[in-house]
Amino acid sequence: MSAGAQQKLFQPLQKPLHDQDHDPIPPGSSGSGSTVAPSEASNDSTSSLVVVDWDGPDDPEKPLNWSRAKKRAIISSVCLMRFTTPLASSMMAPALLQIGDEFSGTSEMLITFTVSIYIIGFGIGPLILAPLSEIYGRNLIYNVGNVLFTLFTALCGVSPNATALLIFRLLAGVFGGAPLTNGGGTISDLVPVNERGLIMSIFSLSMLIAPVVGPIAGGFLSQAANWRWIFWLLTILSGFTTIVCFAFLRETYGPVLLERKAARMRKETGNPHIQSANKSPLPLGQLLRQVITRPVEFLYRSPVSIVMALYMGLVYGIIYLLFTSFTQVFEDTYGFSQGVAGLCYVGLGLGCATQLFSGHYSDKLYVQLSQRNGVQRPEYRLLLLIPAALSLPIGLVIYGWTAEFKIHWIVPIIGTFFIGVGFSGSMTSVQTYLVDAFSSYSASALAANNVVRSIAGGVVPLAGPSMYGKLGLGWGNTLLGLLGLVFGLTPMYFYRYGGTKKEKKDEKEIPV
Repeated sequence: MSAGAQQKLFQPLQKPLHDQDHDPIPPGSSGSGSTVAPSEASNDSTSSLVVVDWDGPDDPEKPLNWSRAKKRAIISSVCLMRFTTPLASSMMAPALLQIGDEFSGTSEMLITFTVSIYIIGFGIGPLILAPLSEIYGRNLIYNVGNVLFTLFTALCGVSPNATALLIFRLLAGVFGGAPLTNGGGTISDLVPVNERGLIMSIFSLSMLIAPVVGPIAGGFLSQAANWRWIFWLLTILSGFTTIVCFAFLRETYGPVLLERKAARMRKETGNPHIQSANKSPLPLGQLLRQVITRPVEFLYRSPVSIVMALYMGLVYGIIYLLFTSFTQVFEDTYGFSQGVAGLCYVGLGLGCATQLFSGHYSDKLYVQLSQRNGVQRPEYRLLLLIPAALSLPIGLVIYGWTAEFKIHWIVPIIGTFFIGVGFSGSMTSVQTYLVDAFSSYSASALAANNVVRSIAGGVVPLAGPSMYGKLGLGWGNTLLGLLGLVFGLTPMYFYRYGGTKKEKKDEKEIPV
């Protein structure tokens, strides 16, 4: 491969799809041992170069080969982070009226924006944090993000006005977004491809359940005390999460571990010509520019990323529109108190919990299709997107029309169960697909997806009151359901024709 091709913002995987558990080995190096001498054609400046790689596929230092106990501790810590930061996204939703009363004179849209701006922060943060993890490692990004998230969450609790609350919420969202994308990369580092479905479903469930639990706790807490106690509780939980992560998280990113191995060997031998197999030839400044722009590249160079991002943006926008409107709907329509209205999120949470079964089935289906066809393809993960894409509009129609006609409250909650099934099934299928398809660059691929869905999750709720005011709950949710159905079935094109195949364009391979 030419030098120009090596310096692209991201390269296609230099490996067949059936060997996705192993990182691609750069040109000029070998994976047969820990050190490899250069060819005789090398010039004098590189003739003594020693390249450090894994000691074969069974190297105990490789994260895929770590003990189950160590893997479980790391994945559990990441799931705890994945639960804590999304919990803060919706926990304050039932207290919006209370916040509006305290900050009198502030518009209703601005108060609603205190929920939305946090989600927008989720989109901004990973654009920088996810690529940086591919240089400095995932562990550093996690720990710095946890500390700053805890700090800005605490500052939300002492905000003197709505403007300060908005600023601190945005910053908390930026640094709280680290586990949303890096977590998928950690799982890619630790879990073989044929076992990722179940683990990714557990990982995704921790994020999906949090916004459901948040309003339940937030409703009763704000009713018993006041809205500031929501942030005190979040600060305590985040502080606990930070301590757990410092204790149990370990670096899992292969290139960073190999660089540490090379540095250790340079120190032990005194040989300055030892370098890791994954070391980039680019200067640090150029490398930083490259990795920070990589997620943006995914959004205009990769049709797979574009379609998946648009679909998840729509789904995420719908979910956060419901998060910000549930309380008002059930209080106004059914006369629920602020605390009891929070319990209306239970149906959505139970629907999300079904993805544990779908994740397990995803792995079984993946293995069966791989054995039948003789090749492993990331697109096998997309089959379960079909029932998810059907469940979402069904739930929206049931919820919208039964609430519109004030049918017994249990019926719209049943509708939210189907919405939860569609939401969680879509999230798990898309995230597992992106992790399998883009492997070493999964953090950047997930960051690209995350920024679109987070912006949608922040903006769509702002349009909700106007839409429901003109169309009502029935037609408003029917419109959302039709859009979800169309966008949800579009990714099936990639299953049929192979979305991760490579295209040649201007004699350069680009991932599509």
